[in-house]
Amino acid sequence: MDKKVTLITGTSKGIGKELVHYYVNKGHIVVGCSRSPIDWQLDGYTHHLADVSNEKEVLQIFKQIKKDYGRLDHLINNAGIASMNHTLLTPLATVEQILKTNFVGTFLFSREAAKLMQKNKYGRIVNFSTVAVPLKLEGEAIYAASKAAIVSLTNIMAKEYAELGITVNAIGPNPILTDLIKGVPQEKMKALINAHAIKRYGTFKDVINVINFFLKEESDFITSQVVYLGGL
Repeated sequence: MDKKVTLITGTSKGIGKELVHYYVNKGHIVVGCSRSPIDWQLDGYTHHLADVSNEKEVLQIFKQIKKDYGRLDHLINNAGIASMNHTLLTPLATVEQILKTNFVGTFLFSREAAKLMQKNKYGRIVNFSTVAVPLKLEGEAIYAASKAAIVSLTNIMAKEYAELGITVNAIGPNPILTDLIKGVPQEKMKALINAHAIKRYGTFKDVINVINFFLKEESDFITSQVVYLGGL
């Protein structure tokens, strides 16, 4: 089998859904997951219902990938949630849910992906951070903290997995018009866009461009990198 096997988390909508369609059209075998059912289908794509922070459900996905394909080439840890509140107004339940989805989910999928990738001494892992980390955005403390943890995880896993032939990198998108930012006041979004060198919303194409670079076979010397979009 010469087709690349690509696993993407958080694929029910938004960036994840766009990534699925893009990589299927590019000829990859794509596997994805989300907590809620999808209302669409695509030849070449297999969907799993799973919570990315539930170890049992994660292990089942990898068991199926190993059974069906015997290998994994790419992992894109796209799944994530946000909550934009002042820390004084943030309940513990929100903190725990954000950390579980954003950080624990990324850890579990990366760990299991590396176990499968090491057999072929080849793999590409791409994690998602956010421009909220370097911008230290008020009202996004927990979200930014979870994504800052992903940056550290990316850097350390890159060292741990290098000898296995696996690269680990991260992308930090600027605001993209998805459901994640629907509830953010326009004035706040305008100020955020103006903090960038290139003052516009990001697009799916911008994100895919960076991910493609990380996934290339020729990018075997590129690891532990974080690319923030928009010019911070």
